[in-house]
Amino acid sequence: MDSSEHPHQHPTPTRARRAWSAAGIAAVAALALSGCADAAPDDDRGSSASARATAPADLPTGQTAPDGDTTDVVTGLEAPWSVVRTGDDGDALVSERDSARVLELQDDGTMREVGTVDGVSHGGEGGLLGLALHDDDLFVYSTADDGNRIQRYDLTGTTGSWALGDATTIIDGLPSNTFHDGGRIAFGPDDMLYASVGDAGASSDAQDEDSLAGKILRLTPDGDVPDDNPVDGSPVWSLGHRNVQGMGWSSDGTMFASEFGENTLDELNVIEAGENYGWPEVEGEGGEDQGFVDPVQQWSTDEASPSGLTVVDDTVFVANLRGEVLRAIPADDPGSSTEYFQGDFGRIRTVLEGPSDTLWFVTNNTDGRGDPVQGDDRIVSVPLTRAAG
Repeated sequence: MDSSEHPHQHPTPTRARRAWSAAGIAAVAALALSGCADAAPDDDRGSSASARATAPADLPTGQTAPDGDTTDVVTGLEAPWSVVRTGDDGDALVSERDSARVLELQDDGTMREVGTVDGVSHGGEGGLLGLALHDDDLFVYSTADDGNRIQRYDLTGTTGSWALGDATTIIDGLPSNTFHDGGRIAFGPDDMLYASVGDAGASSDAQDEDSLAGKILRLTPDGDVPDDNPVDGSPVWSLGHRNVQGMGWSSDGTMFASEFGENTLDELNVIEAGENYGWPEVEGEGGEDQGFVDPVQQWSTDEASPSGLTVVDDTVFVANLRGEVLRAIPADDPGSSTEYFQGDFGRIRTVLEGPSDTLWFVTNNTDGRGDPVQGDDRIVSVPLTRAAG
């Protein structure tokens, strides 16, 4: 079975939008958004979808781990894809893939609509995907009728009144399909914009240096090609990718990326400028003799489908969809990992550092491929503990 979110399946029709709720926040019931959550199906996960994590007793120095009870930050989201925090507290912006809405989550748990990204064509895995913040601008990756694109929006207002201002297209015409759309964007420690572009179902294009399919791109915030990119005048930073959906950097600048395999192996890669990661000539390890870079860790596709990724205190956290698990991987020993919340929350799309020594992760059970319970989809918070030393 294809680990790239099963392209032969199609999302179910979008249900009526439900009211958002946050644990213990009665004010959310007064939001001007109608509807209620679907009744929970017969599922091992309860409507509260709570769980507890226990950090390893021998947690290495410099590492961090979930440790404690989970709580819902907010519930009732429809096919959420990306979350970016706007400050040191619990304020954040959330993208909904199919509605093309950008939502604001405030520290008290209330939600409001910031705006809708114009011209989004959703279907399959396409739609409103990645978000990234840079200075006072919101960068947005989305699918339009003529391909995927990255736009920069002026973000006006302040907490509780954020709004989308004028949009400037950074790059457009990126390969798109109903599957393998990539979609993750992030600013690196070099202040450059990195973007993952899937192979859009044309696997051979991932090896074509003249195609942007199956690549990680690197651009300036204005959309220009940096002078120190591997190929003069090209936005391509690395090639030979199938469908990267997670990117992050450790404290020493090492770049990690999570990647969907096809029928056999999903990957965690260390990304270096100009390197080739082998797709479609090789899946998983075994490509070094052909000049490809092997992954630092791999998983069978039925236990992974790695999507979002973040690095906290040199621990790489990877959200997994089909595997329904959160993995923690030491940046200095990326061949090992610890699993948390196996099956407790269903599909997990995104993970990010939360406020006040917490980790947030985002479920993805309402996108047509999961089994939602009451309250899905949700942002979940769990305390983090750091190893002494």
